[in-house]
Amino acid sequence: GFTIPARDSRGRVVRLGPVLDLILSAHAYPPVLAQCLAEVLVMTALMGSLLPDAEDQLTVQAQADNGQVRLLVCDYRGGELRAYLEAADDADLAGLARFAELGSLTLEQLFSGGHLAITFDIASTASRYQGIVPLEGASFAAAMESYFRQSEQLPTLARISVQHGDAGWIAGGLLVQHLPEGEEGRERLHVRMDHPEWDHVAILAGSVRADELCDPALSLDAIVWRLFNEETQILAEPMVPLVRGCRCTIGHFESVLARFAKAERREMADEAGIIRVDCAFCSRVFDIVD
Repeated sequence: GFTIPARDSRGRVVRLGPVLDLILSAHAYPPVLAQCLAEVLVMTALMGSLLPDAEDQLTVQAQADNGQVRLLVCDYRGGELRAYLEAADDADLAGLARFAELGSLTLEQLFSGGHLAITFDIASTASRYQGIVPLEGASFAAAMESYFRQSEQLPTLARISVQHGDAGWIAGGLLVQHLPEGEEGRERLHVRMDHPEWDHVAILAGSVRADELCDPALSLDAIVWRLFNEETQILAEPMVPLVRGCRCTIGHFESVLARFAKAERREMADEAGIIRVDCAFCSRVFDIVD
């Protein structure tokens, strides 16, 4: 995270390496769907890092009635990421396997008539905020910009890049926003999307290259410095390490099942009295003895 005080702007830059491979390896996604999920994971990490408390959670959900993907879910909490997607029942998986890059397909083809729901769960107040926007545009980065523009009236620029090679998957992203009042948390009454300070920052941020975001030899600090080295002051925040955060344990599922009546749990169990719980995030099955 970083801020540019003189420009009333803040930013986030993220890169996913081994943790991305770990999340994607739980499912045998065709490359184009794996890249789709990787893009939303970057988006989720960028937005989740804006949360003030480590116990706060961000959930990003893309859902569609038509198209190749029925449901995609990512969430972030305190540096923990997890995600999965479900292809539509009639999805052409063999056909999708021919596409190596997401750019070969549009969001409309993947999520025809779909929407993007972004939910913030704030732990300190036990409150929940949700914004829903149509899933349209050329990319998930464009969809994220649309969300902040429509739901929070925040001028936003986002860039996301995903690469897959012999070393595995790697993805990176940049998010920059203008805070018209000059500080975070102030009510935004008169947002100007064409503010000269914001125009300056957006032009510089927009010059970041896809290969820079995915270059493991280029540090995140170096990316920010390349873009904004002429600014009088850049304030950097401590880096937050990212890990896969699937919370599936037998203890967790036992606590969830305990909320059901005994008769309901009996219906869930097989002849041996075992309830099998399938975690969609990590593709593991847990046997719970009731």
